[in-house]
Amino acid sequence: MKKHTMTDNILEQQIEYYRARANEYDEWFYRKGRYDRSAQNNQRWFDEVAVIKNTLHQIGVVDDILELASGTGIWTEELLSIGKKITAIDASEEVIAINRSKLNSPSVEYHLIDLFSWEPDTEYDLVFFAFWLSHVPPKLLDSFLTKVYQSVRISGQVFIIDSRFEPTSTANNHILEDEGNIYKTRKLNDGQEFKIVKIFYQPDELQDKLKITGFQAEVKVTDNYFIYAHGRKV
Repeated sequence: MKKHTMTDNILEQQIEYYRARANEYDEWFYRKGRYDRSAQNNQRWFDEVAVIKNTLHQIGVVDDILELASGTGIWTEELLSIGKKITAIDASEEVIAINRSKLNSPSVEYHLIDLFSWEPDTEYDLVFFAFWLSHVPPKLLDSFLTKVYQSVRISGQVFIIDSRFEPTSTANNHILEDEGNIYKTRKLNDGQEFKIVKIFYQPDELQDKLKITGFQAEVKVTDNYFIYAHGRKV
């Protein structure tokens, strides 16, 4: 019988957190409620989001996109402007329901799958994921990136967005400390608490990981909030 590790417990909590958070998730991205960190900080956030959206749109039109951890559709909507067909995978039926109702698009096909048990069976022109890599435990990172590589067709592309360490990116009742612990406590609006994995990658570290996996990628950061990578399978 497989031993149930602390990481397994945290990953189960992490799924439960995103299921329970589904109706609040967009407050984080749109800087509302507990995530409103002043007009000045909010503007910096949206300016930096615009930089990434612009880079993503420069990819141009592709046929097939795989979006991992597709969430409530914030980035699925952007992908619809460049992809003819999107396969969206998430472990939360609640966020899939929100995504589907927001976009109501015949071009998006949804799958309820835990990404830690996901096995790629198709190759895509572009594989995209936002704010997901930071939730992958280090010991599972190499195998996850290998699966991403397997799901990108030759000369296809990968696009990754994630968080930089910046205390104003999280809720005003979350204390963000860079103390090296990969397990963080997160609260919902109703005060429920969950433990999740959260890792902040440095650009050279992410670049190395992608190179070892087989991608030729460029990793960049915005001034405060985001790290992003655009690569190609060669």
